[in-house]
Amino acid sequence: MLSWENASFKTLITESLNQGSIESDAYGGICQRAWVEINDRALAYNVRKLKSILSAKTKLMGVVKADAYGHGACQVSQTILEAGADWLAVATVPEGIELRLAGVEAPILILGATDRPEQIQAIAHWQLQPTICTPQQALVFSETLSHYTKAMPVHLMLDTGMSRLGMPWQEAVEFVQFVQRLPNLKIASIYSHLATADSPDQTVMRKQHERFEEAIRSCRINGEGFSSDVQFHFANSAATLTDSALHYDMVRVGLALYGLYPAPHLHQKVNLKPAMQVKARVTQVKTIEAGTGVSYGYQFIAKKRMRLAVVGIGYADGVPRNLSNKMKVIVRDKLIPQVGAITMDQLMLDVSAIPGLETGEVVTLLGEQGKYQISAEDWANTLGTISWEILCSFKHRLPRVGVEK
Repeated sequence: MLSWENASFKTLITESLNQGSIESDAYGGICQRAWVEINDRALAYNVRKLKSILSAKTKLMGVVKADAYGHGACQVSQTILEAGADWLAVATVPEGIELRLAGVEAPILILGATDRPEQIQAIAHWQLQPTICTPQQALVFSETLSHYTKAMPVHLMLDTGMSRLGMPWQEAVEFVQFVQRLPNLKIASIYSHLATADSPDQTVMRKQHERFEEAIRSCRINGEGFSSDVQFHFANSAATLTDSALHYDMVRVGLALYGLYPAPHLHQKVNLKPAMQVKARVTQVKTIEAGTGVSYGYQFIAKKRMRLAVVGIGYADGVPRNLSNKMKVIVRDKLIPQVGAITMDQLMLDVSAIPGLETGEVVTLLGEQGKYQISAEDWANTLGTISWEILCSFKHRLPRVGVEK
């Protein structure tokens, strides 16, 4: 099965296929240069595994912001909803609209702050659900929606220690009371976000949990009668894997959905499968002599006669330039070193260990081939960053190809 995230690419391919100008094989003419493979079965498997550690009453919200962490938001959303996800979350209004245009009907929470009238009108039109962080924002929403006949469901964000969006947890009672008095708004949920859930040291996470619990208790003690459909949610991927006491009515799962773990100590919690592989083709093979410099700045000088392969992918596609001379790829079930500076559209490999390598052969940059596997975590560890950044770096000019394995 093929599923294409990029609409213009899909149109181009469809027209080309109809004209008979290219092959219909995903590994043939269509993906001539480089592409990202998204394993739909792995996504569905991850949803089922994650739901297996939740209680029957706890819903799963799939976080598909940033183009589903580089995986392709529209296709990922359809796949995970079919597999059992209940909600979706995005960061911005345009991200939510994109899903609606793709036919997604599930409830969509906007995690980011929105307060401009045109944003609010778009949220109402596309039946999205906003996060409310301050009384001032709530007031703007209520006034903008004055001509609407139906109350908009809103989600109140409390800051319990992230020091980012949200009302200070100590002011939860006043915040809830203020929003409840406003016309045109209906509280759908109250939530917070964890700052250190991926750390083995749970001190901060436990403190945030205590604050969240205290905020909820304070609201109830002060006579805030939450209707039965008001939900509470607190857990991200790491917290979901750590402790069921953090699950509440719903969990917000991002990284784990895509088969990666927020931290090494969480690997044993549940078995997940990475859904993304990044592949490219060899575009030229040549022999260079000892002393020959490779790529910009001659960061690599050949110490002996060697075979060099040029591969059609570079930092403009999402391969970090700082991985130059530090990464390996998989070719013909062998780990092969990358050499020289990674350029905007291409990178080079030392393929001396594969004498018969030919132009057009497939190189696996991220993913599994034979006995070897290279993960986003590997790249992140090399660069001193996080897997989230690696996944989100792959650009739209790499088509997303849906595969089932």
